Amino acid sequence: MEWETVIGLEIHAQLATKSKIFSGAATAYGAEPNTQACEVDLGLPGVLPVLNEEVIFMAIKFGLAIGAEIPKRSIFSRKNYFYPDLPKGYQISQFELPIVSRGNLDIQLPDGTIKEIGITRAHLEEDAGKSMHEGFGDQTGIDLNRAGTPLLEIVSEPDLRSAKEAVAYMKKIHSIVCYLKICDGNMQEGSFRCDANVSIRPKGQETFGTRAELKNINSFRFVEQAINIEIKRQIDIIEDGGKIIQETRLYDPNKNETRSMRSKEEANDYRYFPDPDLLPIQIEVELIEKIRKELPELPNAKKQRFIDEFNLSDYDSTVLTVQKEIADYFEACVVITEGEVKLSANWIAGELSASLNKENKDITESPVTAKMLGSMIKLIKDDTISGKIAKQVFEAMWNGEGDAGSIIERKSLKQITDRNAIEKLVDDVIVNSPVQVGQYKATPEEKKEKLIGYFIGKIMKKSQGKANPKQVNELVKEKLNTESL
Repeated sequence: MEWETVIGLEIHAQLATKSKIFSGAATAYGAEPNTQACEVDLGLPGVLPVLNEEVIFMAIKFGLAIGAEIPKRSIFSRKNYFYPDLPKGYQISQFELPIVSRGNLDIQLPDGTIKEIGITRAHLEEDAGKSMHEGFGDQTGIDLNRAGTPLLEIVSEPDLRSAKEAVAYMKKIHSIVCYLKICDGNMQEGSFRCDANVSIRPKGQETFGTRAELKNINSFRFVEQAINIEIKRQIDIIEDGGKIIQETRLYDPNKNETRSMRSKEEANDYRYFPDPDLLPIQIEVELIEKIRKELPELPNAKKQRFIDEFNLSDYDSTVLTVQKEIADYFEACVVITEGEVKLSANWIAGELSASLNKENKDITESPVTAKMLGSMIKLIKDDTISGKIAKQVFEAMWNGEGDAGSIIERKSLKQITDRNAIEKLVDDVIVNSPVQVGQYKATPEEKKEKLIGYFIGKIMKKSQGKANPKQVNELVKEKLNTESL
């Protein structure tokens, strides 16, 4: 039987506020356990929550960025469940009237096609604390520093049909919240994570199958792996005559498996009701329009501008705009190189990206600044160095050996462009290659290009890669095609 996968994602983006959603406690990452949890976060008797208005502005920004509806009225509800890291016994969240309702997002699939994914809602809620199991023997430690941290939960429609689509959608949301500066997007610190609801059904069937929820996945790679493992698990169970149980499962990246945590609750299990301590949020049209005017250029708009303004390909524009800092780096490079667009794009997408990936660094941590790279590209452009030598220069810059100019000077990497010097190298190689010259003369015109590569390789080696390749190419052809040779 052919199976179809149905996936919906619940993405949790930690909002980039300095204090928590209902208290003045700090949200900074990495503090000692339980040093950033005040009376409100601890759920002590007699304390009342006070809404941090900044989270409202951030949620509206996101809603506008995905073309969603922003209702004039939304309310907070209590979501009741009992867990050690939730000291109040309930989580303040939104249920019936979220701050952002229906929107949509276009994602680009690996084959280049565009698919629209519906977004059901985005609602505000507080994070729970963290249960810690390592180093406590048969006990569990509770760190409440995260309790009360503001989250925007972004819930998709079940429109995703593969793990790759889910990753593409998640990356697009990540890009948007980072462009808006409402979330730092740091997945290692848990600032951006997701739950994936996965089910399967026979191809052509309209009703959904029973879903399993994969909880708290914090990397794009793990999302893809976890979903694929879960799809296989469900197919194996059904094809063996079993039934899927609606449950919450945990993905273990070390064992590359999902395992059961608990049975999956429905909304009525949480006994939602409006929080009596928090007034409804009333949003005026004027506020929405004010925020709309302040929106930055978003990834899609920036990508289209790069295509129109710089004549870049769809692929290059996508790579350069996936992260705002990469786009800013590229534009700074173009200014420094005085409009050398293609070379700038190639170096950023090529050598720079490879070096960042190798050392697991973000572009903001790059030891090679846009000014340094742009200055080096200018030296390629004016024939001071060749593209091959530039790779040596880039590596030296990456290792902290200075800027391009000083490295070229210190290591004597300047390109040889003097015609007489290059001609001497060409003559020397041709004189010492009589067999190859004879082969060249006897070879039909359309096949001579291969043999020319032999001479160019020898000359470049003799010049230690410093001879200008274009001049070498021209002189080799000129010399080999003279009748007197």
